[in-house]
Order: sequence, then C-alpha cells, then structure tokens
Amino acid sequence: MQAMATSASQISARIIEAVMAQKLAPGSRLGEQQLAMLFDCSRTIVREALTRLAARGIVTVSARRGWFVIEPSQDEAREAFEARRVIELGLIRSAGSAGKIDKAALRELKAHLQREKAALKESDVGNRSFLLGDFHVCLAECLGNTLLADTLRDYTARTTLIAMLYQSTHDAVQSCEDHVQIVAALERGDPAAAEALMAAHIGTVQSALRVQAPADPLAQLRDALAPLQNTNTAAAAAPKGKRRKAAASPASDSSSYLGALL
Repeated sequence: MQAMATSASQISARIIEAVMAQKLAPGSRLGEQQLAMLFDCSRTIVREALTRLAARGIVTVSARRGWFVIEPSQDEAREAFEARRVIELGLIRSAGSAGKIDKAALRELKAHLQREKAALKESDVGNRSFLLGDFHVCLAECLGNTLLADTLRDYTARTTLIAMLYQSTHDAVQSCEDHVQIVAALERGDPAAAEALMAAHIGTVQSALRVQAPADPLAQLRDALAPLQNTNTAAAAAPKGKRRKAAASPASDSSSYLGALL
C-alpha cells in the first residue's frame, strides 16, 4: 500500500474506513512505528490519530502492549445498538416534522443505494460491508445533521466490530433491501413508516448476532476443587490407622473446605 495520508485526521479516517470494511478485526494491533512507515509521517502524528480514535471508542491502549482495535463486550454491544436506535429514529422523526425530504437529498440516497446494489454483485466483501454501514451515515447527512452523522460513523464502526466479534449471520442482500424500503418511505413523505422500518432493520441486524450467555469464569476451577463424591469408599479402602486418623479430624479435609467456599 502506498502512503497517501499524513495528517492525524486522515489516518484516523482510514482506520475507521478499514474497520467498516471489516479489514481490521477486533483486537488487531496498531503499531505506531508500522503506521508511521505506512503513512510516511512521524510517530507523533500517528499517536495523535490513535488518541483521537481512543476518545471515540474505536481503539484502546495498553501501557505495555500498545494500541489495539477494541473488542466490545456483550453489554457494550447492546448499548451500541440502543444508541443507534435513539439517534437514527430521532433523525427520521425530526426530518418528518420538518417536512418532506428535499430532492437533492433523495438523489444522493438513491445514488448510494445503487452503489450498494452494485457491490452485492461483486466479490469485494470489504466494499460491500463499508457501503452497507455508510448508508446510515449518508442518511444522517442527507437529513441535514452532520454532527450526528459523525457520531453515527463511530457507532456504525463499533457495530461492525461487534458483528465480526459475534459472527453476525445477517444477510447483506436483506440489509440493502431494508435501506431501499426506508428511502422509499421517505420519498413518499411517510416518516412514520421510515422510522418503523429503521427500527425493524436495526433489530434484525442485532438479532443476527450470536451472543451467548456469559460463561462462569470460575467453572473450571469450581469443578476441579469440588469435594470428591467417593470419599467414603476411599476411606474404607485405606489402612485402619489412616481411617481412624481421617475420621478423627474431618475439619482437616482441604477439598471439602475449598468446595464449601466455592
């Protein structure tokens, strides 16, 4: 890859784009020196870009290990989708109260949909993933709120990471069709339908995640340290002297004590 960007804002934009295209997986390491060489800039600029992304919740840093793309927890996944619901449904509701969406915005949305449909026919999964996520950013821009568009870009990147981490089974073709229906509702001046369609769309994407019930972090240790079930049999098989000693001091059975604690 040739170095194209040298400013912190350009580097952070490229990283966001790579996340939305599913080219940077959750937990990917982002080395300062490697990025500085790639973008032909100083490590100071790279560090500034990564610091910005950390503030936006896209990367995280460890004092000893360096910078990494975030790995959202199940609670963070739920919160990210809920935030998108609040923002996107609110945007559509506000647009409806302001009147019918203008023709220039509709043309932009339809052009984006055409790019989505073309990407579905190609083998470039990254481009397809990026366009499907970027529709929501484009919609916010077309509805006249660039500030929320920037916020949605970050949340869309995070939900992309969530889909990768929890192996989403969501159908890209269905996602594109949902977008088509949302734009059609806006075009005919029916924001209530568009809002309902968006709510269903986000819900469908979220329900496709394979999120499992949280595992018991002590399960393996609990099983290993549980009291033995055949303690009586073992005592009977022991020599008489040892049996008497064991019977005389049951409180000294460390496995029983640890099992009670666990």
